[in-house]
Amino acid sequence: MDFSKAFLIAEIGINHNGNMDLAKEMIAEAASAGADAVKFQNYKTEDFISDRNLMYTYTNQGREVTEPQYDMFKRCELSLSNLYALKACCDENKVDFSSTPTSEVGLKELVEVGASWIKNGSDYLGHLPLIRAMAMTGLPTILSTGMATESEISDAAEAFRDSGGKDLILLACTSSYPTPPEHLNLRRISKLTKTYSCPSGFSDHSAGWEAAVSAVTLGACVVEKHFTTDRNLDGPDQWFSSTPEEFAELVRRVRQVEKMLGSDELKPTDAESLSRQNFRLSCTSVCDLAKGSILKYDDICFRRPASGLAPKFADLIVGKAIKEFKAKGMPLNFSDFEI
Repeated sequence: MDFSKAFLIAEIGINHNGNMDLAKEMIAEAASAGADAVKFQNYKTEDFISDRNLMYTYTNQGREVTEPQYDMFKRCELSLSNLYALKACCDENKVDFSSTPTSEVGLKELVEVGASWIKNGSDYLGHLPLIRAMAMTGLPTILSTGMATESEISDAAEAFRDSGGKDLILLACTSSYPTPPEHLNLRRISKLTKTYSCPSGFSDHSAGWEAAVSAVTLGACVVEKHFTTDRNLDGPDQWFSSTPEEFAELVRRVRQVEKMLGSDELKPTDAESLSRQNFRLSCTSVCDLAKGSILKYDDICFRRPASGLAPKFADLIVGKAIKEFKAKGMPLNFSDFEI
């Protein structure tokens, strides 16, 4: 994964509602909006739900809906042939493809399809066997840390690395939809990098682009945000997902702040070269200086432009003889003195 700039993931998830045409439309729209990648969820509902009476209440088209979790997830499952089709669509649109599996079978399918990286959801952070299997693929692996304690994050990172995993990325995440600003805790981004010695990022469940941009200023190398083509579509995640226009604004704002962040080198920028010449001070003669006269400190003032010696060199020329007549107000250089 290229972290020369923030890697921006449009999380389509289950917003396609099992409709492949809609899924492909979402890929194209995400690519047009500037996403670097799109991500789906290739699960088998039975991997994580046994009790078909477990209910879930969510906002759908402006009203509250309650239904069995099993039914909600089942209609959005993706087959292996679906994954191949989605990967091909991503390739056509020049955007990365990946998905979140819920079993080793799903993981193997992603490897077979050609995903270049994989991701584990916050709900599966404690599924250490799957994390170990992810490590053994050799692919860069993103782990979301929503709802997790520090010890749980440590367990996951240790499981990944003990199984030979090399490229680990941890995402700060708050599993609340949408997340209120006071619960984002963006400082966790740099804490994850420092504690686990790996790149970190942000899985953004807040409204707007501000949190994503703030995350990048704090060092996030990956930003993930839910994505839909229309918040009025059916589904539990549509209402808080970014539209193409909103995601494009997020991309624009992130790329803009990356330019602002620039380099950490402590030196003048190219844009300052003329200003440095015009605005910095140099040693300047206070009065006419006769040939052979000895320069005194009172003969020197510091004036623009910076065409003479920098003020720090004044002590080195005091007491030196003037080679040739020097008019008042002229910059002084080492070549003006008998050194």
